[in-house]
Amino acid sequence: MTKQDLVNSASNVASVTKKAAAEVLDAVLAHITKSLKRGESVTITGFGTFRVSKRQARTGVNPRNPSQKIKIPAMKLPAFKAGKSLKDAVR
Repeated sequence: MTKQDLVNSASNVASVTKKAAAEVLDAVLAHITKSLKRGESVTITGFGTFRVSKRQARTGVNPRNPSQKIKIPAMKLPAFKAGKSLKDAVR
């Protein structure tokens, strides 16, 4: 399912225009992104939690030259943990 498929489905279910549904979806995604940038988690009850995961710095191997070691810096990554209702619906 693509973003456009979500917009089409939401516009049909909510009886609104596709433009309005797209604006709402864009606003929700923008707010989730802003919250994650600030390091906050976003919980949607019954669906799941978006959070920021931290990955430690580590040493890796250059795939083009396996004898060469490279440093991989620490970074923050977005993560999602599904809620119980979503898990049960998928099962």
